[in-house]
Amino acid sequence: MKVISAEEVHCALSYPALVDALQGAYGGSYTNPPRQVFLLDENSGKNDAFAVLPSWSEEFIGVKAFTYFPEAGEPYKSLYSKIMLFDRAHGEPLALVDGTTVTYWRTAGISGLATRLLSREDAATLLLLGTGNLAPYMIRANASVRDLKKILIWGRTPAKAQALAEEMAKEYSDIEFVATEDREAACGEADIIVCATASHEPVVLGDWVKPGTHTDFIGNHHATKRECDTALVTKSKVYADSYVNAFKEGGEILVPISEGVFTKEDVVAELAEMCAGTKPLRENDDEITLFKSIGMALSDLVGAGLAYKTASAG
Repeated sequence: MKVISAEEVHCALSYPALVDALQGAYGGSYTNPPRQVFLLDENSGKNDAFAVLPSWSEEFIGVKAFTYFPEAGEPYKSLYSKIMLFDRAHGEPLALVDGTTVTYWRTAGISGLATRLLSREDAATLLLLGTGNLAPYMIRANASVRDLKKILIWGRTPAKAQALAEEMAKEYSDIEFVATEDREAACGEADIIVCATASHEPVVLGDWVKPGTHTDFIGNHHATKRECDTALVTKSKVYADSYVNAFKEGGEILVPISEGVFTKEDVVAELAEMCAGTKPLRENDDEITLFKSIGMALSDLVGAGLAYKTASAG
């Protein structure tokens, strides 16, 4: 059985290869039971947690397990994650894969996949809201599926947005990178808006978004919180990574439902239907599309499986 480190995951994975693998997996046959998240001590007032995310496809069986200790101090990290990978045909253990790096890669890969499926083919300007660890992956994944000419970056700390813009400009000499503090103007300029923040209040408003824009919301996992307002949801063609996720943790969708202005039936499709071609995607250049992603274990399985196959071939 192989042990695949974070460094080996980085060497093994690339875009758009991971986007392609995700699209194939979600369009095929798989099983993705609900993830299980357990608070370790509900009476302590802490949010220390342990989570298990199983899934299997025709090729692999996998389970991601992670611990979350938000108050962890040095030398410990707040999050540890591993993915155990098994052969689907015989159940043989194949690999123990670093789950943290796979999570970065696959989360951004799903964003790139949504952009491939829902954005205009001529989309040239991307706005990224959020400057955390995930941000460079989001840029790389989206740039791998669209011929981007300009990327705007917004963050709560302008210096971080500027530093990210300068760093990514070294990697993509043919793309103009601009750090911005004006969210409204940036939303109005963008063809693709990707929001990966920790905000519990809307950072993207419907009135700011022009016709034809594709929007993607990743950062919020709370039923009563959201990264965009109701106005954007009601004017958009709405999609989700899974109905189960969206109707349990997607505040962007659940809040408008609670307000009586949106229904579960208004969500056009989940990712499996999008990839299988059984539900409509973008149908014209004026539609605003909205994709809400919470995260699915199948994405971890695909990322870990691709890392295993690439590392084994090397």
